Amino acid sequence: MAIPDILRAQGDDGTPDSTTPADMASAGTTPEATAPAEPSSTGPAPESSAPAAVEAAGATGRGLPAPPPEDPEDPLTRVYTCLLARDPAQPPAYSADLAAELELPLARVESAVSALLDMGLLRRTPERAVLPVAPDEAVQRTLGPLEREMRARRQHMERTREQLMAFMPLYESHLLRLTHLRQAEYVELLTDLRAVREAITELGRTCEREVMTAQPGGGRRAEVLEEAVARDEELLRRGVRMRVLYQHTARFSSGTCAYVERVGRLGAQVRTLDDEFMRMLVFDRSTAVIPVPDDPHAAVLVREPHVVAFMVGAYERLWLEALPFETEWDRQTIMDISDELKQTIVRLLTEGLTDAAIARRLGLSVRSCRRHVADVMAALGAESRFQAGYLLAQQDREQPSP
Repeated sequence: MAIPDILRAQGDDGTPDSTTPADMASAGTTPEATAPAEPSSTGPAPESSAPAAVEAAGATGRGLPAPPPEDPEDPLTRVYTCLLARDPAQPPAYSADLAAELELPLARVESAVSALLDMGLLRRTPERAVLPVAPDEAVQRTLGPLEREMRARRQHMERTREQLMAFMPLYESHLLRLTHLRQAEYVELLTDLRAVREAITELGRTCEREVMTAQPGGGRRAEVLEEAVARDEELLRRGVRMRVLYQHTARFSSGTCAYVERVGRLGAQVRTLDDEFMRMLVFDRSTAVIPVPDDPHAAVLVREPHVVAFMVGAYERLWLEALPFETEWDRQTIMDISDELKQTIVRLLTEGLTDAAIARRLGLSVRSCRRHVADVMAALGAESRFQAGYLLAQQDREQPSP
């Protein structure tokens, strides 16, 4: 597209000659054949700079162009330099004046003037002439609005951020409330004994499949058994499976034996263990009731599935190790249990537990515990508790393996 512009002849007034046929340029006809000869100064220089001017105008349009290259023959540089070199006493220049002085086509000069105006390096007078502007002033005029817009946007961003963050306390309060609701859904603390009993009654009333009970501490109090037996019989009549774990010492409680006999007729299974275990009630493997340490009137309801599953697994392992609770007195069974209790007492003594601690752990009175200790030491011929533990271990090693 630049070749016809270069070959197009100019008239005496500096405007393109409209009589030059376009097909002549495309056929390679020289300017001498169609127009008066131009001075030699208009030869190679304008031709070499024309493509750059056309490309600059086409690439930038009316937007902010890129800085001109450091080429003294670049049209933007030549136009700006020409204006700076003009005598201030002379009238302001127009594009046609610049085209004549620079011996450049008017179209190229107008394109350069337009680009310099966009850059802020030129300004127009009321008469539409052009004057040069200092680059630092051009920076202020051209970039100033952009900087002001950026500052305004930053201020808007800060105000928006402050407005949004003002809602953060409300959201945090919402999260805290949700956390409390979830905790209340999964774990509920009951600090009143009446509330505990009402919760257990309600869980028993809505239970559909199974109840697992672990009650360490020996024989249970008569009033507790009286309260539990009616609720448990109603569960069993509805077809709910019931398993109960006691300690061996509960076998020697007449009230506990009577309770086991009543619920056993309806299908309940009861077993006993020698050592202490965790107290719990588990309903339908979904809700557990566990005690609160140091507060016999409080309890915790646990509905968190993973915690309840862990408690169920622990209960199943205890159940496999336990012995069936027989309500009919079997002398051999009682003797076996008594021997197992005595061995457990000696083992705990050798581990350093006091008589009171062992009694609490096995559901015995301290007096009964001390009597068992004396019987064991007499049977073994031991003079100290440590010696009794050693002799009992020796007996275990000497017994043949089954």
